[in-house]
Amino acid sequence: MATSQDIDPGQPRCYEDWAALAQRLDIKTIHIAERDTQLSSRRKQRGEFVNTWSVRGFVSEGLQPSELGWGSHERHWPDDACRHGYGCDAAIYLQRPGIATRVRSWTPLEGPYHGFLVTHGESISIADHLTLRERGEVVYRPTVHYAYYPCDDAVLSLHEIAGRNWGLQPERRIMREEIESGMDELGVLLMGNRKGVYWYGSRLTIEQARLLAPHNSATSLQVAAGALAGMVWAMRHPRAGVVEPDDIDYDLVLRIAAPYLGQLVGEYGDWSPLKDRSPLYQEAVDASDPWQFLNFRVG
Repeated sequence: MATSQDIDPGQPRCYEDWAALAQRLDIKTIHIAERDTQLSSRRKQRGEFVNTWSVRGFVSEGLQPSELGWGSHERHWPDDACRHGYGCDAAIYLQRPGIATRVRSWTPLEGPYHGFLVTHGESISIADHLTLRERGEVVYRPTVHYAYYPCDDAVLSLHEIAGRNWGLQPERRIMREEIESGMDELGVLLMGNRKGVYWYGSRLTIEQARLLAPHNSATSLQVAAGALAGMVWAMRHPRAGVVEPDDIDYDLVLRIAAPYLGQLVGEYGDWSPLKDRSPLYQEAVDASDPWQFLNFRVG
């Protein structure tokens, strides 16, 4: 983003350097924006939860309260929001599960969509690491959260589990060899800059995933590539102890993971959560700043 705008980013060496660069680029909101379009020849059945990765893992994190890094630009406190009361204080949580909380987001291939604000560790760690303080007061921090649209069968499974009052279906299935088509478009969406929103990430099709590592889905291979890179880093730093992913050398991670991630793409777009909103219904919006969480959240 910096080089495309003739800004010299230098070589950030610490969290404060990265935060200062993000502030200079006017990044107000960051989504981990993911759209999974993988389709199976075997349809979801009643009483069955279907997903392209761990069913229990998805349901476990999805039933936790939605958590998001809370940006310094936010002006509208959600009615159902709370602070944790401990830790870095970079995040808030909503008093509802992530798979019942939807947000507006965008990826280049999918376009606009309603994703689920599911708890993920990076929602807090990125917000924390991109925080600038002066005299102990926060002067800059972006809002950060997941905006996940899983495969269509998983969405049907979520509708069913909601109707069961969040009780997991008796049958569970991870889609593997029966996947016929589709891809996982997984990246970060950086918003607030005058040039437009910028999405950077991996586009991995099921065909590419199977050529690279048989018996994988696009989703499982994207996860495994990062895990592999983390293992290599850990072997090279055996005394580092427990660290956040943000503490790991990103150059090393990308060198190891990139061969398994399909296309690595960066694209600008002119989308915002206020774009093409229907005039037929009254909605609570803040037209003065598109990047308020109020505008992203789906009522």
